[in-house]
Amino acid sequence: MEKQYKIVIYVPESAADKVREAMGNAGAGVIGNYTFCTFTMKGMGRFKPGEGANPTIGEVGKMEEVEEERIETVCHGDRLKAVIAAIKDAHPYEEPALDVYPIEII
Repeated sequence: MEKQYKIVIYVPESAADKVREAMGNAGAGVIGNYTFCTFTMKGMGRFKPGEGANPTIGEVGKMEEVEEERIETVCHGDRLKAVIAAIKDAHPYEEPALDVYPIEII
């Protein structure tokens, strides 16, 4: 059976649909006969851009709060690199918070 992964990405609400679309177009979110499958939770992202940062939101040296979505999806191993590239291309942040976890099929 092909290796699968869970992808978790945090994105400002204003860019969430664009990122979800990019992930699905790259092949993420396939479960059986369904495509573009995701789960979303809303929350508050907090960060402080450091020297040398070029923040999309906020200012260097100042704490920032942004309403964000945590988007979760699944991805087959053969599509993982393409999906990560699509996320980075669609995401507005210069350093997206992105987690990838292997899924154990039992």
